[in-house]
Amino acid sequence: MERTHAKYQYLLDHCKTLPAVPTAVAHPCDDSSLRGAVDAARLGLIAPILVGPQARIAAVAKDGGIDLGPIPIVDAPYSEASAAKAVELVRQGRAEALMKGSLHTDELMAAVVSREGGLRTARRISHCFVMDAPEYRETLIVTDAAINIAPTLEDKVDIIQNAIDLAHALRFPEVRVAILSAMETVNSKVPSTIEAAALCKMADRGQITGALLDGPLAFDNAISPESVRIKHIRSSVAGRANVLVVPDLEAGNMLAKSLSFLAGADAAGIVLGAKVPIILTSRADSVTARLASCAIASLVAHARREAVARTVP
Repeated sequence: MERTHAKYQYLLDHCKTLPAVPTAVAHPCDDSSLRGAVDAARLGLIAPILVGPQARIAAVAKDGGIDLGPIPIVDAPYSEASAAKAVELVRQGRAEALMKGSLHTDELMAAVVSREGGLRTARRISHCFVMDAPEYRETLIVTDAAINIAPTLEDKVDIIQNAIDLAHALRFPEVRVAILSAMETVNSKVPSTIEAAALCKMADRGQITGALLDGPLAFDNAISPESVRIKHIRSSVAGRANVLVVPDLEAGNMLAKSLSFLAGADAAGIVLGAKVPIILTSRADSVTARLASCAIASLVAHARREAVARTVP
């Protein structure tokens, strides 16, 4: 590794104190997805159940020199069937997390959001990048840059609450949410500024809980104390945000990739709002980002376990 990835290492170290989370891995039929699941199992992050064509998985393991050991394989003939079977394992209580293999994200998410047999909850499903940017002092959560294309105000309430809950699962000491736009003032010609102001007022009224919110904020206002000083912005979030909420998927995707390719950030991905956390990885992800994604899912799953335990008399 070229650097220490201290932020991710903190998550990985904490997960060593927790039992591995049973995880249905949908269609791990190439080297990177299969190796990622096995590496995460070796570190005790997940206890994988491989779901897909058994002969093909065995062939990939043999070709790559991957020792599957006692890891169970549930046979499914093709990618869509693998996704459906993996979701079924979750519904049966045999898995507490879901992990994408070599199938398309759309195939996996179609099974997740299916009205019959899916994993929907009352909460809108959304994606978070948990980013380790070497020049920023804190771990950054960027949402939503992968699922909701043009979220409504109501969608953004769930998107923000999902990110806040994730930040608590990751043990952020304080969650500070910046709702991003192109400027830090409300402008009737820029709808995202009006939505940002409304979301902040909703937080004041208890419709969003567990964090400090401010917006609209431009990106520099959100992360740069110097920008805040120059513009005389009074805010408990500006200049020190650790959750960045973007106006739409296009803005979020460009922001996350800019941080990755220009600032050298690693990006671990997770989907929230379903009955279990969903690990989304890409073939372009570093080994560290893949393992961090599994660690994040583990922490979310354990946080949910604790929340359920608190509600049981």
